[in-house]
Amino acid sequence: MIKNVSEAERTVRFCRETNNCESLERSKVMRRLIAIVMAAGFIFAGDVSVAQAARKVRRLPVNEYVDKMKAGWIGQMAGVGWGAPTEFHFNGVIMPLDKMPKWRPQTINQFHQDDIYVEMTFLRTLELYGMDVPIRQAGIDFANSGYPLWHANRAGRDNLRAGIAPPDSGHPQFNKHADDIDYQIEADYAGLIAPGLPNVAIKLGETFGRLMNYGDGLYGGQFVGGMYAEAFFEDDPVKLVKAGLECIPRRSQYAECIRDVLKWYKQDPDDWEKTWQLINEKYHLNTAYRRFSCSGPKSSFNIDAKINGAYIVMGMLYGERDPDESIIISTRCGQDSDCNPSNVGGILFTTIGYEKLPDKFKSALNPEGKFSHTPYNFPMLIKVCEKLVRQTVIKAGGRIEKDASGREVFVIPIRKPKPTRLEQCWEPGPIANSRFTKRELARITATAGRDLSEAISKFAPGWKAAKCGDDMSPGLRAEWAGKKNVLMTHPLNRTVGCVLSKKVKIPAGKKTRLQLVVGHHPDGDWTLLVKANGKELLKRTVGKETAEKGWMQTDVDLSDYAGKEIKLELVNYASDWQWEAGYWAGIELISK
Repeated sequence: MIKNVSEAERTVRFCRETNNCESLERSKVMRRLIAIVMAAGFIFAGDVSVAQAARKVRRLPVNEYVDKMKAGWIGQMAGVGWGAPTEFHFNGVIMPLDKMPKWRPQTINQFHQDDIYVEMTFLRTLELYGMDVPIRQAGIDFANSGYPLWHANRAGRDNLRAGIAPPDSGHPQFNKHADDIDYQIEADYAGLIAPGLPNVAIKLGETFGRLMNYGDGLYGGQFVGGMYAEAFFEDDPVKLVKAGLECIPRRSQYAECIRDVLKWYKQDPDDWEKTWQLINEKYHLNTAYRRFSCSGPKSSFNIDAKINGAYIVMGMLYGERDPDESIIISTRCGQDSDCNPSNVGGILFTTIGYEKLPDKFKSALNPEGKFSHTPYNFPMLIKVCEKLVRQTVIKAGGRIEKDASGREVFVIPIRKPKPTRLEQCWEPGPIANSRFTKRELARITATAGRDLSEAISKFAPGWKAAKCGDDMSPGLRAEWAGKKNVLMTHPLNRTVGCVLSKKVKIPAGKKTRLQLVVGHHPDGDWTLLVKANGKELLKRTVGKETAEKGWMQTDVDLSDYAGKEIKLELVNYASDWQWEAGYWAGIELISK
């Protein structure tokens, strides 16, 4: 029986010196020893592994956490800044080394990069509402963000603004970009506030990743978050990648891709370009692994989360923990070659810590520079992350103690990751039929889709456009298919149409009709809907069978509304989601 701390100290030292700890860790004696040592308020630095094994916890001094977390943000800024000039300039090819930009210390000041500030929207939501923030609140905050977005982020936010609440905002039925890289780009925050807590990173993906992604698009972010969470305790790149893999469904294509990279790295640890060729052949050229590619399965442009996730792993493995080489290799892999090295830099720099980073990555940092569309400069960002991680550790069943020298220490429970359910964008599960309430919609002050106000004011003065998608570059065309001054619109998504509206006074004592001249893209069709005060007056397909030479004239009788003011709505709905643009050559009210 161990009777006091001194005896506990001697027992631990004997265990360590004789390399005979394994049986002791399993014994009642060891458990009693740990209880005594912990009750005394300290534990020997050299004996942490013994204590951790017995108590199933890991200990991380708070100042060490801050140092590593701070480095994680610097790594993101370094990677995205260094790779930014190359983004999508090298698609399906390896970037030549001489095309790699030169690093300059001032490059670290990336305060206007969407790859950085978008995730700070999520941090702000957590700061305001806590770690248990409902997904609908997260959706409202993201809907109200004011920065420009692209791909899954843009489609998801447009859905939210149109009233499609999460998780449906990221569902493939409403978001054709759901397998894109977006949440993977911005998931760094999730691991940086979840040291040693992979299930927190997974859960944050379920709250914020589902605003815009689904399936592999979601798993990419949870994979990245899991690697960050482990980077506070582990620096071996292979082990970090495997830790990330444990956070996503094993049978997903994303997990298959990352396992392949690990396998090919093991086969050729000194030839990253050979591994790149294998990745390109299977995950870029093979359409079976691009089944929900937003750009089409044969496009050289590939923003799919899987292949870009592979390029993150390439930098981590073949860079061999060298900051420069890791970022350079990930950048030279091509495709989204600023986002991928940003993830690489963030994870790797977290393992190193801020104080040990090369000076060139921090000497020119402007501490007062404010991240665009956020309330944060760099010092404020660090403070909010420390504030959130304190909540995270306690909520996860951990605690904050003080060691013998009075330093605060996070005591973090070891938990096996529990990945989310398997789902893939090309075989999605059912939608949740999730819609914002009127009260929630009133809190969303931003409008959905592309702003066509200038174009429609020139085409049809007095009319307004809402919920118009950005695909196919909507706007005013000087000429289209033989007609001049043509307005082109596009539905917001598969179920939300672009709406042209106007309040009109129908003359009394006259017959009035609405005359429309509408057209379609040669390779597609769309559904035209006409409403008056919400009542459907016309529903017609505009396509090859109905529109001679690409154009169709249709008249809608409005005589029943004589003497009344009504709201007219003309809707460009999707039919089968191929070339769904609506072309408007004429909108005219005729009274006789």
